[in-house]
Amino acid sequence: MGSYFILIGLSLAVILSYLFDLAARATKVPSVLMLLLSGIALRQAADYVDFTLHIPKVVLEIFGIIGLIMIVLEGALDLKISREKAPLIRRSFLAAALILVVQAVVIALILHFWLQVNFQSCLVNAIPLAVISSAIAIPSVAGLWGEKQEFIIYESTFSDILGIMFFNFALQDNFAQGASVFTFGRDVVAVLVVAVLSTAALVFLLDRIRLHVKFFLILAFLVLLYSIAKKLHLSSLVLVLVFGLAVNNADQFLKGRLRRWFRPERLQEEVHQLRSITAESAFLIRTFFFLLFGFSITLSNLLSGQLLLQGVLIVAALTAIRYCYLRYIARTDLIPELFIAPKGLITVLLFYSIPEKHLIGEVSENILFMVILLTGILMMVGLLMARQEPEIGEY
Repeated sequence: MGSYFILIGLSLAVILSYLFDLAARATKVPSVLMLLLSGIALRQAADYVDFTLHIPKVVLEIFGIIGLIMIVLEGALDLKISREKAPLIRRSFLAAALILVVQAVVIALILHFWLQVNFQSCLVNAIPLAVISSAIAIPSVAGLWGEKQEFIIYESTFSDILGIMFFNFALQDNFAQGASVFTFGRDVVAVLVVAVLSTAALVFLLDRIRLHVKFFLILAFLVLLYSIAKKLHLSSLVLVLVFGLAVNNADQFLKGRLRRWFRPERLQEEVHQLRSITAESAFLIRTFFFLLFGFSITLSNLLSGQLLLQGVLIVAALTAIRYCYLRYIARTDLIPELFIAPKGLITVLLFYSIPEKHLIGEVSENILFMVILLTGILMMVGLLMARQEPEIGEY
């Protein structure tokens, strides 16, 4: 295949993704679903003309990791922190934490009794299915309003971070022992310290660098820090969230002597450009990741009644747990919060990170795709209902 054909294909993919975003605003069908289905359609066309394109798993992982960083950063750069929002942040954190843990444990128990596999392996495989994908949720709620939008942004971001932490905890050799709790607590403290120090360094660079090209340098440092922290088995997504919140809320954090080193007024001038570049990068990476992931799926493997039944049962269990929490514990709105809990990029990344000794044959990429598809459809339903009923009273 010639270089110009490749360039034509890449350009068409970006244009198609942009059109999908426009269609999503009008139809409430998530653009990610359109990208996934387009990837599957391209795979069918390629098979029909006997064209073979092998996509290494590492390519999907790289796109996924960078996309996750950009999307979480994009969401953090849109959030303002104030005392008035403390209850909202606390509520979204509790929702993310409790729903994640209960969903993961319930799915793990189902796998344990159904497949007779040890509980640790079942939990490791269940966590990716329980994590909400901020890569899908954040762009999809752009049309919502006020606290509903902020709740979903905070919840999905916290779910990503806590999901990675829970996943790392479940992978420990001394899992379910007292030592594992100590190790987990030590890692949490370590990542918070690293997050504060690295954020201070990056904000200092953002404030002091006066060269024309600097934003991608900052993003490169952020990816570098994220990758190093990940290799040290720390929940490195915290670094991204803290940096984004610190930059966008510099006036809240920089008090007294700190203003000698950091100038909030100058940082505010840079935030707009950083937000724009981050959004453009997230859009580009998300486009290619979901197209490639859809292309990697074989349609014939999805045309199975048993696979559909398994996907429906998993999504039904996840939705029932979410309903019980929102309805009886949080006592908050159900529309659209109940339906906006999509699985996606983080689900795939965590699944690819499962060590071989914990892999379960019955939990495959096809199951992941089915769960991603069904939760995407539920999210579409929730967004349509929210558009029809802009004001929902508390239950």
